[in-house]
Amino acid sequence: MSQAEAGAGSGAGAMARAVPAATARRTPSPLWALSLFRSEVATVFRRWRTFALLGVLAAVPVLVGVAVKMETQDGGAAGHGGGGPAFISQVTNNGLFLVFTSLAATLPFFLPMAIGVIAGDSVAGEASSGTLRYLLVAPAGRTRLLLAKFAATLTFCCAATLTVAALALAVGAVLFPLGDVTLISGVTVSFGEGLLRALAVAGAVALSLVGIAALGLFVSTLTGSGIAAMATTVGLLITAQILDQFPQLHAIQPYLFPHYWLSFADLLRAPVYWDQVLDNLGLQALYAAVFGSAAWARFTTKDITA
Repeated sequence: MSQAEAGAGSGAGAMARAVPAATARRTPSPLWALSLFRSEVATVFRRWRTFALLGVLAAVPVLVGVAVKMETQDGGAAGHGGGGPAFISQVTNNGLFLVFTSLAATLPFFLPMAIGVIAGDSVAGEASSGTLRYLLVAPAGRTRLLLAKFAATLTFCCAATLTVAALALAVGAVLFPLGDVTLISGVTVSFGEGLLRALAVAGAVALSLVGIAALGLFVSTLTGSGIAAMATTVGLLITAQILDQFPQLHAIQPYLFPHYWLSFADLLRAPVYWDQVLDNLGLQALYAAVFGSAAWARFTTKDITA
């Protein structure tokens, strides 16, 4: 072999070794993906808007608890006229029911509105502030970035739900007695089992928000204005809630994401009625699959200029 051929062979070998090395450098490691998720979560929770939303949610169980205490301190009965959130008439007998009452009061609007704001701002907010293209320079890729933003939104879903549940439990313990829990089916269980059911209810409520989170993420990929994306997501929430109230639309109502939200009440039966709980989880998974895929298709083909 001539010296030139040997040089060419060694050069080709060096190039062959360099290509995998360059590919390895461009491929993000799992630790990078985890750090990207942590960065997105930190971005969500260090904004003043997030603290304001959590503050509004935390105020609901306090206001409900104080209102019930004031109404019943003179011997009256809470919710005696049939009005008010679900389970409110049981709060005076057991403060644990304030958890269920507060979740029932916040789930139709306050909780999903907060999720809609966070999800709607996830991509569009970065675009409007001019930071989105800088995020894409990092070796994360658009798919990983979108997944990190969706995971951060789901983390806020859990945090918001637990904020309501924890404050309600604390206020209920201060203002009302705690003890054995009489379920809505009439069966009495221990306070420990009641706490486990409260945790299950909080989990079911958090999972109920997956659909609006996926919808908000998709809307956020359609526009470069965070305010427009947030307003559109909240508008879609209100529209779906209105459509779910008309009996004439019963054919489409099982496909509206808020339709089974209050099915968590079936977890307070003995035995538990799983039908609507599972229907709700399946519907939220369907919304996550459809609108998550739509968000991915839009985001990965979108021309990022900001």
